[in-house]
Amino acid sequence: MSNKKNKKLSPVQQEYQAFAKAREPKRPVLKNSLRAFFVGGTICFIGQLFQWIYITYFGFNEMTAGNPTVATLIIIAVFMTGFGFYDHLAQYAGGGTIVPVTGFANTVASAAIEHRTEGYVLGVGGNMYKIAGPVITYGVVSAFFIGLIAVALKALGGM
Repeated sequence: MSNKKNKKLSPVQQEYQAFAKAREPKRPVLKNSLRAFFVGGTICFIGQLFQWIYITYFGFNEMTAGNPTVATLIIIAVFMTGFGFYDHLAQYAGGGTIVPVTGFANTVASAAIEHRTEGYVLGVGGNMYKIAGPVITYGVVSAFFIGLIAVALKALGGM
């Protein structure tokens, strides 16, 4: 605790803060980091595996295999969320499960599942985008401005 906050506390409160801090369990930062790294890496490896399968067995090329790969990862993440497996994986791996595609699919699916008793329109439809809505909006607005910059650079002969 900083000294400014200690000055606002009474001596008894400061003593309690020191007592609580001494007994606070230490966080296993290295273990948590390794778990996040390996689980996130495994999710990415699975994505690469699906991309290789689409290229090798379904005639996609490297440019076109991305869309079915992303769709497959989204479907897997939504099913894992629906059956409760993704929550257990997230408890184990922490930030390693926030790989953009699967983490976003988990966020939308878990919000939809949580609010399904309120109905499809106001419950599922209204609440699943409370968390995902800002991400979607930011992505669309960012893409718009990057597109404007690309068009301006192309018009100026820069690209």
